[in-house]
Amino acid sequence: MSIQLAVLDMAGTTVRDDGLVERAFDAALRESGVGAGAREAAQRHVRETMGQSKIEVFRALFPGDEERAQRGNAAFERHCEELAHECEPVPGAERVVRTLRESGVRTCLTTGFSRSTRQRLLDRLGWADLADLALSPEDAGRGRPHPDMVLTAVLRLRIDDVRSVAVVGDTGSDVLAGLRSGASVVAGVLTGAHDRATLEDHGATHVLPSVADLPDIVARDAFGAGAGAVPRGTAPAFQSDVDISVRSARCGERIAGMSASAVPRRARIW
Repeated sequence: MSIQLAVLDMAGTTVRDDGLVERAFDAALRESGVGAGAREAAQRHVRETMGQSKIEVFRALFPGDEERAQRGNAAFERHCEELAHECEPVPGAERVVRTLRESGVRTCLTTGFSRSTRQRLLDRLGWADLADLALSPEDAGRGRPHPDMVLTAVLRLRIDDVRSVAVVGDTGSDVLAGLRSGASVVAGVLTGAHDRATLEDHGATHVLPSVADLPDIVARDAFGAGAGAVPRGTAPAFQSDVDISVRSARCGERIAGMSASAVPRRARIW
């Protein structure tokens, strides 16, 4: 079964982060009245939860105070939009998307940002029409580590089988979302927030130096060829948000009893 769809994370995977997310969070936390000592602890949480929906991160930081979480998230999005002019693509990322589309593979860019911030970034990069589709959590229902954005892309782009999907991201949260969706290729990249060990611990089928290496995986049809790959035709099944068995030669451990609202220790915001 060949790959029909590649779902690619933005910051840290196709877009260079260079600390933009943490700077925007720090500014938002200051505006929210978080003191210096508490900001340090909050930033640790931000780094650990990279890849997840940003409003969910603020809800975790301000439990039981939805109004404060919403204000913090709005400030974060505003600061990100102000910093968007600093964003640059990961080398080779644009070529990868174009190469995939030319070979008949549909493409989707995903992010934990709001639609408006996502569009600002795409406009800054000249990528408004680069991919077939771009999604934020509000377009799908829930953000990572839930599979909603991947499955929404499958439905909107009329993909025949979730096993013909490749998901690529730089965080454990990206990896979990891909595994839960049933994708056959769930590749971590080393250009962003999390290291090889973290990506492998979360069950990545491949760990690549960069998204620039993805076409080689797709061209080889190597669902089970690489070290740590999921054997062809045995993609991890999405069971439920409270009973997820991540079956991967790299992972070798069971993630069970994790609620849909749980915040994994290793994850990412974009």
